[in-house]
Amino acid sequence: MNKSVDEVRSREIADRIKSSARSPFNNAHKAALATPGAVYVQGFVARSGNPKAPIEHGWIELDEHIIDPSLPYLAQDGQELHYFPAQQLSVKQLKAAIEEAEEDYPDDDPLPIYGAAPYEYYGDVMLGGSAYQEAFEAAAAKCRELNQR
Repeated sequence: MNKSVDEVRSREIADRIKSSARSPFNNAHKAALATPGAVYVQGFVARSGNPKAPIEHGWIELDEHIIDPSLPYLAQDGQELHYFPAQQLSVKQLKAAIEEAEEDYPDDDPLPIYGAAPYEYYGDVMLGGSAYQEAFEAAAAKCRELNQR
């Protein structure tokens, strides 16, 4: 991916929305709502060290930059993280998807959003379409590359 992480804006938005350590999708949702022009993104992050597998993750993109409101909890410099998008939603699409999920599955967390079935297999779960599969495989290859050093 060619987009760079804007670490300053990532930390600013994390503070502003009071992001939490184990909620990357909720953090990205809140950041998208609080950032005019933002696009909500779900996908995977690859990094060196543990875990040695892709991390399913959420972030926002703005002005050709990644803004990750969970960056303070990833314990690495933003330039050492590699983002692989699987799905991008405008704020309008995000709100509609959450509303639909809350109506259809009121007892479940509406995030992450995977779209319509059928789902492809990736990682340890059966969710996401072919774009998720492709993003997962690319992130897994990057993890292997990073952890060979």
